[in-house]
Amino acid sequence: MAKASTKAPEQTGAEAKYLRQLIETKQAVEVTLTDGATVQGVIEYYDQAFLRITREGEPNLFIFKDDIKYFHAAGGVEVKPAEEE
Repeated sequence: MAKASTKAPEQTGAEAKYLRQLIETKQAVEVTLTDGATVQGVIEYYDQAFLRITREGEPNLFIFKDDIKYFHAAGGVEVKPAEEE
């Protein structure tokens, strides 16, 4: 009798945990968009579709996750956003 293989979960919750940590610590991030532009600021809010980036001396932005190539904490590891549950 063959064993049924278990499929890995599509969502691990790691993205939400990482984003909450960035928000709680007010860690500066750099976001690279799919068009190559970069934005720096602090993530104030997120949901399944977008991040809200607060910037000093510049307008705050709502950036759709589909427009993000990757982002990372200042001096941190790049993270590609995944769809949340």
